[in-house]
Amino acid sequence: MFKKLYDWTLKLSGHRQAPRYLAGLSFTEAIFFPIPPDVMLLPMLVAKPAKAWQYAFICTMASVLGGIFGYMLGRWGFDLFSHWLETSSYYPAFLQANEAFNRWGFWVILVAGFTPIPYKVFTVAAGVIGMPFFLFLGGSVVGRGGRFYLEAAIIRIWGESAAGHIRRWVDWLGWGVVVAVVLIIAYLIFNY
Repeated sequence: MFKKLYDWTLKLSGHRQAPRYLAGLSFTEAIFFPIPPDVMLLPMLVAKPAKAWQYAFICTMASVLGGIFGYMLGRWGFDLFSHWLETSSYYPAFLQANEAFNRWGFWVILVAGFTPIPYKVFTVAAGVIGMPFFLFLGGSVVGRGGRFYLEAAIIRIWGESAAGHIRRWVDWLGWGVVVAVVLIIAYLIFNY
């Protein structure tokens, strides 16, 4: 399953509009889209390792801008979509995010930006609870940037040899991320 998606995104990563697609995916994922930008970023890094830092920058900035949009949406538009949220599968995560913000604020955004936890839930929740904007922005830049630049560094260091390893292990990596998300959510549910 993941190999087909990887092959498709690797092919798409060579398209001349790929950086725009990456920016669009990164922006929307930070607000509502369920697929993380890594799905497109990693194949783009493999296809053109010389542009690794450029792609990491595009991904980081678009994701942070999307996060700001999500924050603003939570801050000023929560009433418009609160009913939808309460009936969606994101609502339990949203409640957990609110509680986590009350305890750890900046660190929550940093961790959410770096890990496979759904970042979009935390961007909106940060706005809803009124987290100080510059703390939100700092956590987003460090968390998202750390994640995407780390991926870029791995590809820059190992280059083409990383491509074969990624393709060989992409199914295991994909399912590993799924399991990690489930475990993190279970941990949050049972410990808070």
